[in-house]
Amino acid sequence: MIVQTVPYLLLRTEAGTSQVPLTGNNCWTIGRSEDNTVVLPDRWISRNHAMLQCMDSGEFYLIDLGSRNGSFVNGRRVSIPVTLRNGDRLMFGQTELEFYCPPTDFQHAVGVGEGHGTDTAALHVRRLISVLVIDIRNFTGLTRQIDEKVLSEMIGAWFRHAGEIIRDHGSWVDKYIGDAVMAVWIHGAQEVQPGEMLQIFNALSALHKMTANLYNLYPLPFPLRIGAGVNTGYAMVGNAGSGDRPDYTALGDTVNAAFRLETSTKQIGSDVAIGESTYKHLLAALDENDTVALFKQFTVHLKGYEMPTVTYACSFPDLDLFLQTKGKA
Repeated sequence: MIVQTVPYLLLRTEAGTSQVPLTGNNCWTIGRSEDNTVVLPDRWISRNHAMLQCMDSGEFYLIDLGSRNGSFVNGRRVSIPVTLRNGDRLMFGQTELEFYCPPTDFQHAVGVGEGHGTDTAALHVRRLISVLVIDIRNFTGLTRQIDEKVLSEMIGAWFRHAGEIIRDHGSWVDKYIGDAVMAVWIHGAQEVQPGEMLQIFNALSALHKMTANLYNLYPLPFPLRIGAGVNTGYAMVGNAGSGDRPDYTALGDTVNAAFRLETSTKQIGSDVAIGESTYKHLLAALDENDTVALFKQFTVHLKGYEMPTVTYACSFPDLDLFLQTKGKA
């Protein structure tokens, strides 16, 4: 008997069982459409039903993409990204799968720490990046007021559209965390091109508008809002994908500060907070008078940081108006 030593999905159908290896990438889509990684010809499954994402930590997340009939883990419908554990039973429509991830063999399976001998390589280099973190405001209150099925469809649609917007603006979703998303833009060795900063803020504006529009598409008790943190600096960037489709993730203080900046927007009563380095790069890309008019300076105490931090903040209406005057929004 051959023992499977890589993460995989076990698919059970009337025709028998088959295995779907989860290697060579960090994201696998599941659905009825032929453009999915895992195609399931089940009429109860949506065209783009769900997604599996492998994080740099080795954890696998299941994310429902707003499917009509839901995604289930061990018989329970999931409405936000959930961590999968070895042996979990997954149900999409009337199709059952089982998730297996041998813990002792995971690093070998994805090539972590190996420089040869697999189709996947791990490489960490120091790069100049910008990190965007967005978070749905009052998500806990929302979960208490709407039906679980509506919540699942809505949050799935939000994750799906957020990923599309971020990809359209030159980045990728690095992490899905509950009701939050992290994206990373990788810049040149020592400088940020002017258009790159505008690209980030146009993405942010589009994410804000997409989120607000969900109120018109779903029976929600109140319009949805997001908060955002943007930080620019150096971080260790890991290439943990296959040769022709590298998948990056970033680690370091630049990333941590982006999350803290997003949280700080609640303290200062604003929608967007950016780091001092991001602000300086934005000044280089735009007219100084424009950026001074758009952002207000604050001094905040970020969790885990001993010294106060300077941040610049603005509201989404002001950001949208600014981008419109630049002909970018």
